[in-house]
Amino acid sequence: MTGDLATLNTDGWAILPRLLTPDACNDVQAMWDTLPLFRSEVNMARHGFGQGLYRYFADPLPSPVAALRSDLYPALAAIANRWTQTLGTRQSYPETHAEYRARCHAAGQTRPTPLLLRYGPGDWNALHQDLYGEHVFPLQVAILLSEPERDFTGGEFVLTEQRPRMQSRAAVVPLRQGDAVVFPVRERPVQGSKGPYRVQMRHGVSKLHSGERFTLGIIFHDAP
Repeated sequence: MTGDLATLNTDGWAILPRLLTPDACNDVQAMWDTLPLFRSEVNMARHGFGQGLYRYFADPLPSPVAALRSDLYPALAAIANRWTQTLGTRQSYPETHAEYRARCHAAGQTRPTPLLLRYGPGDWNALHQDLYGEHVFPLQVAILLSEPERDFTGGEFVLTEQRPRMQSRAAVVPLRQGDAVVFPVRERPVQGSKGPYRVQMRHGVSKLHSGERFTLGIIFHDAP
């Protein structure tokens, strides 16, 4: 995994450039048409989440998706453990994703959460947090599978940061095909003049103007 994860502490997000090759992006995108790979589909407009479709992968996960989940996890778990220490919580995360997933399953969170999202013209994703059940891993990853300006226009990945007693701060994350963005699921620690404090984070996608945009989402905790 290449990329400067230190910007998670300064900006609240980090880019892993060219995590997937164009061919790998096309292979994952092509999974959309293989319905047995998925356990459910969500129409965002129907639930008030925005507009567009996403599908949760079923177990067993396709090997490229499972490999990404297990390979990305250890470095992010180390960051997550530092964050919990900074915030003074007792939560800790094991070294491997298999161990963490076993913890989720023991708590009744047995449904996999990696997902494939498809946006068309006019589609968008409301600002939200991907929280499922008692166990929530603090970081997640989104990988852009389409190329901006070639495959679609608009559709920027957006993060907002709600700082205590201050107005929210927004960031538009610049991504190209194959780039991944690492970002907090719910909150991150920020160092203030009186010590660290929690900042709430939300993410979404702005309105697509034209074309089609596919994203692979890697969430590390499973759902009930």
